[in-house]
Amino acid sequence: NFNGIWQALNTAHWNLESHSAEAVDEGWRLGAMSAIPAGASVVRGGTIPYRPEALARRNENRAKWPEADPEAKCYMLGVPRVTYHNMPFQIFQAGGDLLMVYPFAAANRIIHMSDRSELPVDAWMGKSMGTWEDDVLVVTTRWQNGQSWLDRAGNHASNQLTVTERFALLSPNHIWYEATLDDPQTYTRAWTIEMPLYRLIDQRGQLHEHKCVPFADQLLYQDLLRPQGSNP
Repeated sequence: NFNGIWQALNTAHWNLESHSAEAVDEGWRLGAMSAIPAGASVVRGGTIPYRPEALARRNENRAKWPEADPEAKCYMLGVPRVTYHNMPFQIFQAGGDLLMVYPFAAANRIIHMSDRSELPVDAWMGKSMGTWEDDVLVVTTRWQNGQSWLDRAGNHASNQLTVTERFALLSPNHIWYEATLDDPQTYTRAWTIEMPLYRLIDQRGQLHEHKCVPFADQLLYQDLLRPQGSNP
């Protein structure tokens, strides 16, 4: 029974790989509050096996953060990033398909347990198709558009990415989560992230929507905004 609200409690949303604490120059007015927290790698083996040209793009993404991050623009986060984002998510499980709901950008995804049809066009969240291996929920996601990032450090994939997630209950309140990313266009081999997910046990716990579009307007449309004090 996976019903409930779950959350990753780590720094993977900042960087999947091991990283030190670091200042964010643009956030200097917030002082220490704006610093990137240090964190351990959640990548099995430690590092992402990029092809040289894909590593160069990762470095370019990182240099252009935060403006270039799709999260800053309120775009849906994609899979697997949406699972370890710093906001919790909720799983609804009854008979048949499962539903996963996320506060950020009011995103959701259906885990299709029988429908294996291909998406007509690529999408931010792609299409997720599930199956059971004993008590382990295995979810394969394909047909993402390749425009999302994997974290705030600029790690990325192309629209050829296949993500295979495994959700295994360790206890009523803990899931062991693994996601294997296979994208020959970007990586030299398939690789896996792994982490625990924790159930929120507060009886009053609920998701709160984070419809972030209004918060991204100035970033997205700054060239259209009239400077203060200018004539119409």
